[in-house]
Amino acid sequence: MSENFKAHILVIIATFLIAGSFIVSKKLAGIIDPISLTLFRFVFASIVLAPIIFIKQKYRTKVRETFKRALVISLFYSLYFIGLFKALEYTTALNTGTLFTLVPLLTAFFAIFVFKQTITLFQFFIYLVGIVGTCMVVFKGDLQLFLNLSLNYGDVIFLFAIVTMALYSISAKHFYKEGDEVLVLTFMTLIGGIIWMGLALVFFDIPLQWEKINGDLFLYMSYLAIAATLFTVYLNQKATIILGPKKVMAYIYINPAVVALLMFLFYSQSISLWICFGIVISSLATIILLYKN
Repeated sequence: MSENFKAHILVIIATFLIAGSFIVSKKLAGIIDPISLTLFRFVFASIVLAPIIFIKQKYRTKVRETFKRALVISLFYSLYFIGLFKALEYTTALNTGTLFTLVPLLTAFFAIFVFKQTITLFQFFIYLVGIVGTCMVVFKGDLQLFLNLSLNYGDVIFLFAIVTMALYSISAKHFYKEGDEVLVLTFMTLIGGIIWMGLALVFFDIPLQWEKINGDLFLYMSYLAIAATLFTVYLNQKATIILGPKKVMAYIYINPAVVALLMFLFYSQSISLWICFGIVISSLATIILLYKN
């Protein structure tokens, strides 16, 4: 099995874990402030990973030299979450889900300047097709919902947030050095996330309220921290190093499809013909982009 094929498997696993996080996050919505919740995720994931990092000398010795680069990577990662949470104070989840489809195209755009890659006219067309297919899933095939979409103040904030998500993927590749341990880079990215989210907590004067996360809520939080944060950061960073950010971000087009699939499997939520059509379009766009890239 080639390294490229393994990397694609890693991204697919990460895609399913992230899709599951959307479902689990609904269970935690409204319990505490989202920024405090994200800080909890980073702290929890770091505590789980810390023993592995500090017990093994080959990991321990890489911590200091990785810190500065991981701090930059985590800055973009944290800015995305901060932007998302602030945007949702003024806009809807539907609007953010729609705008998020721009991330693969933005990533490809930044790759032109950072990695000297190019976008052909055909690739640009496929990016647009992927956006259309994903929007069909997001809007559940309801054309009226799409026509009613209008940008507001929250959407402008989220546009800046998706730029930082694209830059996060770019930086994960750009700041990787030969000889780096991906596990250490993951750990230090989480530590950087704790620093940035902690500063956001102080800046926005947000209380922690972590004592509210108990019982079943702690189990949901465990999934978000370990599966949807620790594992996905590691899997995506490892895959980005091998495949590059353009290919990894191309999988975003199938995120809504995976969420719809999981909702069907675990909650028997029906999938309309229009959603199926959107899933097929976005999946084909992803496959073509992966092949053409």
